[in-house]
Amino acid sequence: MGIIGRLLTGLTLFLMPALAAAQEYPAKPIKLIVPFPAGGPNDIIARIVGQRMSELTKQPVVIDNRGGAGGALGTDAVAKAAPDGYTIGIVNCGALAINQSMEKVPYETLKDLAPVTLVVTVPEMLVVASNVPARNMSELVALAKAQPGKLNFASTGPGSLPHLAGELLKLTAGIDIAHVPYRGAAPAINDLLGQQVQMTFLDLPAILPHIRSGTLKPIALGTDARAPTAPDVPTTFELGMPALRIENWYGMIAPAATPPAIIAALNKITTSALADPNVREKLAEQGLTAVGNSPEQFRDYIAAETAKWAKVIKDAGVQTAK
Repeated sequence: MGIIGRLLTGLTLFLMPALAAAQEYPAKPIKLIVPFPAGGPNDIIARIVGQRMSELTKQPVVIDNRGGAGGALGTDAVAKAAPDGYTIGIVNCGALAINQSMEKVPYETLKDLAPVTLVVTVPEMLVVASNVPARNMSELVALAKAQPGKLNFASTGPGSLPHLAGELLKLTAGIDIAHVPYRGAAPAINDLLGQQVQMTFLDLPAILPHIRSGTLKPIALGTDARAPTAPDVPTTFELGMPALRIENWYGMIAPAATPPAIIAALNKITTSALADPNVREKLAEQGLTAVGNSPEQFRDYIAAETAKWAKVIKDAGVQTAK
């Protein structure tokens, strides 16, 4: 046998265990880590998608809620898990693309984690309190410019997507508005309803009931397409502010050393689940858009989002923990 033959034989022998494992995957229950408490958006997404994954694979998909540190604790648990496809996670934009630019976290997303697929996107909507004398973006910008530093915007905490969305609005519109951080969406919404703060960017599902009741005024949706659940609200693209694209998103990840064959199997299972009409309908009811793409596309998406928010943090002079 020649050198090339011996090399090919050796390579085949090396790959056989991984190929065999992929062919029988999954052969036991899969642990799906959610880095936030039960009942929140991340948890709801994981349970809807995980249930269909279980039906497709004939194996239980067990949800493991590990909240803390803005999603970093649960994400790190995925990074440090055995790379066999039996511990995976569904994680949001903050934990995968923002946290590393804001504070020291125990993992590097594209070094310590293997992207599987983008699961869902959810648009952020800019809303104002009912007493703010602005009905649209041009009026809001004019109001802010007439009163520099007097208006403020609520967020779900320093370095959160709503915080950086507000900073991007400042940079894009050339206005001076003050940041007021809260510990979560609920208290931010409460003070917005109480007219203690003037505006905020939040996930569309969180504020849709208040838009429908008329207690908050919608200004714009941070996407390039209008939302079916709020068809009368213009997008930032329509308003001539394409840089103000603000979407939260959730994606599936695995430990970095997971064999490519297992990643491919996970991708096929997850994208099949996301293509199911019933799953898409359940997600749409929550204001979420099912995606499902390739690991390579998701990796590129994470890289682009990381660079985008790192630039906003730098350009806006956002104080970080580093």
